Amino acid sequence: MKVVVMIKQVPDTNKVRLDKRTGTLIRKGVPSIINPEDKNALEEALKLKEKTGASVVVVSMGPPQAEDALREALAMGADEAILLTDRAFAGADTWATATTLGHALKKIGDFDLVLAGRQAIDGDTAQVGPQLAEYLKIPQVTYVRELIVDDGKVKATRALEDGYEEIEAELPALLTITKEANVPRYPHAAAIMTAYREQEVALWGAEDINADPESVGLKGSPTQVKRSFTPPPKEPGQVIKSAPSEAARDVVAILRQKNII
Repeated sequence: MKVVVMIKQVPDTNKVRLDKRTGTLIRKGVPSIINPEDKNALEEALKLKEKTGASVVVVSMGPPQAEDALREALAMGADEAILLTDRAFAGADTWATATTLGHALKKIGDFDLVLAGRQAIDGDTAQVGPQLAEYLKIPQVTYVRELIVDDGKVKATRALEDGYEEIEAELPALLTITKEANVPRYPHAAAIMTAYREQEVALWGAEDINADPESVGLKGSPTQVKRSFTPPPKEPGQVIKSAPSEAARDVVAILRQKNII
């Protein structure tokens, strides 16, 4: 059994700032991490590896520095790591990203399960996983918090706003994993040293995956970000300190003045 995990290196959003002049993220000095829910996806893959002997391949698309994220994944227990890095991939929206990842998965071949985080914290679109499944023409189950693989099928419990849903799908299939699924493991020191000193990260460019330059990167992106901005701070609230009966009348008067009621 082969499990492929999609991971993304993202800026730590707790320390991200926005350039007010250009409207772009200030990445200088901001630490990069593996997207948190991608770690949950990797943990599910590693649990399957321990249970079934599955091989785990991690794939990421990004600049050369994203190799650090892949080496962390190797230290956690992944067997292989592939970094899709090429200037042709720059500026990709979610569809172009899914297309690039799809080309890579076709080259990997013979996979049984594709796992990804529910969404990335730097975009919050939750689109790449489903778009990748559509590109590969395989079943997809999103928002998964529990999964069981047995007899060529995956049984998944997905979280909904008002409850849970049990879904069964034939393999190969793609699942997006939520943070409620597990607690990702920490790699131990020896595994970290092995990941950096002995294990290799394969580097694939557009030619390596036979990608049409017009279908990836900025050229293959039907959507583009026009601008980014920080929302203005909310106005301070109004405190009414009169007696309860008077306060109620005051609140109603204020709401009427604002045309809320």
